[in-house]
Amino acid sequence: MTDIAPTTFAPSVETDQLAVDTLRLLAADMVEAAQSGHPGMPMGAAPMAWTLWSRHLRHDPADPEWADRDRFVLSAGHGSALLYGLLHLFGYDLPVEELRRFRQLGSRTPGHPEFGETPGVECTTGPLGQGLAMAVGMALAERMTAARYPEITGHRTYAIVGDGCLMEGVSHEVSSFAGHLGLGGLIVLWDDNEITIDGAVGRSCGDDQVARFAAYGWHTEVVPDGTDIEAIDAALTRAKGDPRPSFLAVRTVIGHGAPDVAGTPKAHGSPLGAQRLAQAKELVGWALPPFTVPEQVEATCAVLAALGGAEHATWLEEFATFDAVDPVRAAEFRRARARLLPASLPDALEAVAAQAPRATRQSSQACLHAALSVMPELVGGSADLAGSTGTVCGEVVHRDDFRSSAVAFGIREFGMAAILNGMSLHGGFRVFGSTFLVFADYLRPAVRLSALMRQPVIYVLTHDSIAVGEDGPTHQPVEHVESLRLIPGLQVLRPADDAETALAWELALSQVDGPTALILSRQSLPQLEPAQSVTPPRIPAADCAPSTADAMAGRSSTAANPSIDIVATGSEVVLAVAAAEQLRADGFAVRVVSVMDRTRFTPGAAAHTISIEAGSTAGWTGLVDLAIGIDEFGHSGPGDEVMARHGFTVRAVLDRIRDYLDGAP
Repeated sequence: MTDIAPTTFAPSVETDQLAVDTLRLLAADMVEAAQSGHPGMPMGAAPMAWTLWSRHLRHDPADPEWADRDRFVLSAGHGSALLYGLLHLFGYDLPVEELRRFRQLGSRTPGHPEFGETPGVECTTGPLGQGLAMAVGMALAERMTAARYPEITGHRTYAIVGDGCLMEGVSHEVSSFAGHLGLGGLIVLWDDNEITIDGAVGRSCGDDQVARFAAYGWHTEVVPDGTDIEAIDAALTRAKGDPRPSFLAVRTVIGHGAPDVAGTPKAHGSPLGAQRLAQAKELVGWALPPFTVPEQVEATCAVLAALGGAEHATWLEEFATFDAVDPVRAAEFRRARARLLPASLPDALEAVAAQAPRATRQSSQACLHAALSVMPELVGGSADLAGSTGTVCGEVVHRDDFRSSAVAFGIREFGMAAILNGMSLHGGFRVFGSTFLVFADYLRPAVRLSALMRQPVIYVLTHDSIAVGEDGPTHQPVEHVESLRLIPGLQVLRPADDAETALAWELALSQVDGPTALILSRQSLPQLEPAQSVTPPRIPAADCAPSTADAMAGRSSTAANPSIDIVATGSEVVLAVAAAEQLRADGFAVRVVSVMDRTRFTPGAAAHTISIEAGSTAGWTGLVDLAIGIDEFGHSGPGDEVMARHGFTVRAVLDRIRDYLDGAP
């Protein structure tokens, strides 16, 4: 598909100014009504936003999810009132009543843009820098889509960023990545107003941002007057013609038009006040009531929206032609966008089971390859650890060929996770990224947004305990699994062998409304025999043991009227099985439960419940009677010796359990 040319319709100079004033004053009205918010950024950036939306952005307000629409990301999410004003003007389902309810509980105009709450909002922004990172992910997804479906793909990604976005470290990671891949469909406008919350930017940052982005390999341009719509328009046109990603530095004045506070930090995050707002309106000759859109602006936006609808209709015709010529690929495109799994996936995953011991990271590698064989939309990579994390999946994409499923993210954990969010939001792909579990701290802010936005990103986190060994305590996770379990909506799965790893992948791919963390071992683990310690993973819930009311809770061995339940995760299930055998020899009735997903575990009727996990005991305390774990940092040395040093041997576990039983009532 060739890129659809922008509309030839352009508002008059008079309408342009009226529309910019409308956006500025709508934002100020919203903040004033809420007595909370950020009027400065919308008032300064309104001209560039209006220029983009009125002359370049391909979108259809009647269908905010049109697959080939341009994406717009307001990375400086504190300026949300600007985005809500644009959505309202262009006819998205955001009536003026919602503008009046800005920042109020239950409104569709929250304090920062939230994906899924407001039609037309492409991603949740607010944590600065992540919007830019997700825009990079969207641009990458567009290139990968175009490589697979060139007949029906021709859109771009635009973002408006602020100084805070550019100061955050994640902006360096993703901008370097975008320049390396030459993501020419990405155009970023910098709201260069020289102000942060605490004062002038120069107090804390003296970077030459234009030189910085040029060094990354971006096309760069400076627009010295952020009110000059013709200059902004021309810069955007040149950017669209450049094969590189583009960075446009647009010099603006924060709080433009607000007497006494324009150009100062006072305009950033406080209402203007009734008197100052009235003065701002008087300066532009505004005599309309609050929240009013002039008829001239309303009519112009209706025409622009209709043109967007016409472009959408043209695309639908092109898709119908594509469908008629190649129905198999068209069906694949629709299935992937709908996040429907192929019926063959469970069988493909079941076939990976091995007889010999192996690390669950190796089991995961086999599962990934099995899934890739039936899911071409499954794409991802690692933070320079593909071989170690078991995520090698072919040649990586590069600036001249985006057809592969593999992405080399480099040593950019946070950037990787945020890019994955953008790819998932773009649609058409199921995405995964990998690193060592201990480095989950580096990507945690983006994992939190995955959960908040309910995006089914899969995080493959390996080297999951102090058994990592010789790399020492800096590389040995202790608190990490527990900390991930604290994130609402994040499915945390720690499988014990091949069968559970296959189930974990199936659960991760089946979950379409939230992320999953797969917690995998570095060291080899035996394949557990069902008759020895577990029941088959895909049994109906009613057939599970009483304490595992859902098959996803884990697998359990049976014991008549058990007096002791030993629950464990991952590599420690083997310890639990061995300890149980000794305790049974002592005359105890013991059941072992492999708790792959602790959120689905409920203690049973056993007199004593004991947990074993080589990590923090904080989450087990109160859930079990005795939590065997580690609440200190590890040591440098061979993994088995480090595990023994911290009490993870059969003998040490038995001693702990027997001491507990001796003192139990």
